[in-house]
Amino acid sequence: MEVFEAIAQPKRREILRLLAGGELSAGDVASRFFVTQPAISQHLRVLKDVGLVNERRAGTRRLYSVRPEGLDELHSFLADVLPSRLEALKRAAEREERESRGRDN
Repeated sequence: MEVFEAIAQPKRREILRLLAGGELSAGDVASRFFVTQPAISQHLRVLKDVGLVNERRAGTRRLYSVRPEGLDELHSFLADVLPSRLEALKRAAEREERESRGRDN
């Protein structure tokens, strides 16, 4: 499963946002959602498998944190896509402004 597929699920995006605040156990994550612990564990496993989160053991607990380098693929994609869209938006706004000035004269 790819990064894009993993974050397509809203619950997983919520989990990433939560983990962005710091390392949490699976139980801590689950306590913030109205779903079962096994469901959260499955989401965490998917996020871990695609490299978006780290997992470390502390005794019997599994602690999860965001793995920033796991977002490189997403970041690269957005860097490629957004500038062209922003540039197109800028050109459209400038064109509209020129046309507006032309009507005002």
